[in-house]
Amino acid sequence: MGKALVTLVNPNLVHPPITPYALDILTTSLESDGFDVEVVDLTFRRDDWWAVLREYFAEREPLLVGVTVRNTDTIYAQQQRVFLDDHRAIIAEIKALTGAPVVAGGVGFSSMPFALLDFFDIPFGVKGPGENIIVRLANALLSGESPETVPGLLLNRGGGQVERMALPAAVRRGKPTFSPLNTMTRYTRRSGVALKVDNLRYYRGGGLGNILTKNGCAYACAHCVEPDAKGTHFTRRAVDAVVDEMELLCAQGVYDLHTTDSEFNLAIAHSKAVLAEVIRRRDTDPASPLRQLRLWIYAQPTPFDEELLDLLVQAGCAGINLAPDHVSEDLLDDWKVTGRGRRYYSFEDVRRVVGLTKQYDLPVMVEVLLGMPGETLETMTEAVRETLALDVTVAGYSLGIRAFPYSPLGIQLAQQCDGRQTVPGLQSDTATEPIILKPRTQCASVVEYERQFVFDSAGRFRPVYYLSPLLPEDPETLAAPNGRWARSVQLLWDLVPESEYYRVMLPTLPGITEDDNNYADNPFLLKLIQLGYTGAFWSHWPQRHEIMHGAA
Repeated sequence: MGKALVTLVNPNLVHPPITPYALDILTTSLESDGFDVEVVDLTFRRDDWWAVLREYFAEREPLLVGVTVRNTDTIYAQQQRVFLDDHRAIIAEIKALTGAPVVAGGVGFSSMPFALLDFFDIPFGVKGPGENIIVRLANALLSGESPETVPGLLLNRGGGQVERMALPAAVRRGKPTFSPLNTMTRYTRRSGVALKVDNLRYYRGGGLGNILTKNGCAYACAHCVEPDAKGTHFTRRAVDAVVDEMELLCAQGVYDLHTTDSEFNLAIAHSKAVLAEVIRRRDTDPASPLRQLRLWIYAQPTPFDEELLDLLVQAGCAGINLAPDHVSEDLLDDWKVTGRGRRYYSFEDVRRVVGLTKQYDLPVMVEVLLGMPGETLETMTEAVRETLALDVTVAGYSLGIRAFPYSPLGIQLAQQCDGRQTVPGLQSDTATEPIILKPRTQCASVVEYERQFVFDSAGRFRPVYYLSPLLPEDPETLAAPNGRWARSVQLLWDLVPESEYYRVMLPTLPGITEDDNNYADNPFLLKLIQLGYTGAFWSHWPQRHEIMHGAA
């Protein structure tokens, strides 16, 4: 019997299911501090989640309830589905069933934490990594201490006022005074244990497990929320802890592991150290479960050398998701930059990395983000032509970028609007009036600033997207706040020869194609899982018609 019970809830109702890794991380830290932890996972009971909650809380009164919010919405311009209403309904049911306070966190929550704490009407929140903050909060509640003593905790003061408790000075006498992260401990991963995250069930139901080697990101790419949501520097986990965890998952039958780092190869020396330890264990122990590992990674074009690729292959890498994002030097100059504003790769680096992978016949997907500021038909044409010429396993194209409060693009758009006028290219399918953002300095509170990126002035959901107004759209589309950029989508399809369709992911609108490359409730991906396929979704994309036809 531990000090007290902390209940963790996964409210994600989207399928295929994605392992709620955050709950394993929180469970590890809470259990290490002597708390009992139970996980109420609603993903596999999405049609009667309320019954699960009522049955659970009828028999328990926890000290604290934690809720993880992985995604606020699809972040897909052609299917702007928002998940926040479902999350709020689940949280409202929890509040009706228990007197325990609720704390929310997760990367989706962290993208706009002040606004969501207010929207969910709960007392506590955590922005960024929360494993040590939640332990501090649980101890404060248990001892009767004020939650205001918990470093980094978000407190809901009511009336639209949310405050974040100060973090202490980072270092005192050469030692950290407090860190939100637990970097040394192997996170406990379980399968088949009641009221815990069931990693094997998620693997069988979603095709992938997950592993974190480091947190945060020191880069400043214009579209990305990760540096703000997870930290603006790389926090490397202990190599042994990472590989212990990978070995534990493989021993449970979870063989396909995808990295959840912002990009695996950034902080490349640490990436190589992790791979070297995987290889050492595979080579020295014939019975090591790591011999069955299939590793999938996200990567940037640099830093990426032949030594890294050789280590990846020896460690059991099954595929690389490479993110060149674009080929235009002018667009990339203001977009893919370090924290100091410097470009860190060219398209020639992309060609070099792809060339290296062909020596090992390693599957590669390249992802291209179209529609950023400055995008024209000419730059879009160049991007498609050059990336198709790479002859990779899959080339994926998206059109339109979700703008968040603290992404560099979101901040820039709010400054350009200046609370007075819309910026050409701002769009939302549910917008009923021009989207006019205000910079933080013009807002009465942080809550007000964040809210405008997902709600309109009447409180209706209106996630903000940006699509370049320099693309050849009809004037009516460009003038409408809810214009769909359908002509640009069709033009993008027209740029791809039909002979290449089998290996290309393209944005879709009704009537263009039966294919759908959005993850949320994707028919092809759901069929893959039903048929027992594992590994990254994209690796099966070229065979999708044969797979679906064979399953019919």
